[in-house]
Amino acid sequence: MKKALLVMVLFSVSMMFVACSTQEAQKKTGRAISFVEGENQIDVLVDGNFFTSYKYDKTTLTKPVLFPVESVSGTIVTRMYPFEEVEGESHDHPHHTGIFFTYDEVNENGFWNNTTFPPQIQHLETTKMDAKTGTLGTVMQWVDKDEKPILKEDRTMVFSSNGTANCVDMKMTLTAQDDKVVFNDTKEGMFAIRVAHWLKEKSGNSEYLSSNGDRTAKNIWATRAKWVTLEGKKDNKVYGIAIFNHPESNNYPTYWHARDYGLFAANPLGQSVFQKGRDQEPVPYNLTLEPGQSATFHFKLIVYEGTKTQEELEAMYEKYIQ
Repeated sequence: MKKALLVMVLFSVSMMFVACSTQEAQKKTGRAISFVEGENQIDVLVDGNFFTSYKYDKTTLTKPVLFPVESVSGTIVTRMYPFEEVEGESHDHPHHTGIFFTYDEVNENGFWNNTTFPPQIQHLETTKMDAKTGTLGTVMQWVDKDEKPILKEDRTMVFSSNGTANCVDMKMTLTAQDDKVVFNDTKEGMFAIRVAHWLKEKSGNSEYLSSNGDRTAKNIWATRAKWVTLEGKKDNKVYGIAIFNHPESNNYPTYWHARDYGLFAANPLGQSVFQKGRDQEPVPYNLTLEPGQSATFHFKLIVYEGTKTQEELEAMYEKYIQ
């Protein structure tokens, strides 16, 4: 009896040690997420270090964005324009800002290309801010050019880090409000990041790779793939941005609107445009939501450091979807 009791005590102590060791390991690998609320923005920190800010000022922005976005070592991987001027950066497509989720041609409203509003995607409320799970939940409304809400967006963003990569897993559910909503097929969408000048493929220092094994924007644009990554060098160090498309996402696997000038986007709704761009028979998708109907879009974006092979990324993807 005494021996059994001693074993139980030793086991309990060992479990406490393992738990403490795990917590210490998490601290060392930078897994502690925290949120800091400010005016019209919420900063996301990893072990006290900046990762990104959720910005939602509806007096200046046409849509909420995550900006800027940093790697675990503090390297900014997003273009700074139009928020800040950086010497050598391009000023094209000012609507490409940080990480964003939007779409053009929604009931003939252009939510993608606009730099003025309406139309506009407006933050309504923050529904969840849980540092323990790294979860930030929000509700938005898509307001048309007549300033009428046509879509409600319920968004969940789960932030995490493992010491070599900062991640955000984003799930967006769009629900039609009082009227039918039609998303006409267009290349201008949908889940996107505008990368830093040094990371764009056109700079000659980076290259896209898809889950199909295709390389370069030229070969990946308008194709379907489960994931795509973009790797590049800065100061002799390799950085990568990978976007995973979850199988529960609408029209999976997504098409890719990947450009060598710095736009890196997943667009599941531009089907016929992309098929035509690949000399295939175009079959319009034209997602249509009747009042009360919903569609869900689910992507994970990973900012990592160091080179990753296709096999490594595939293993990461399989773990993600499980």
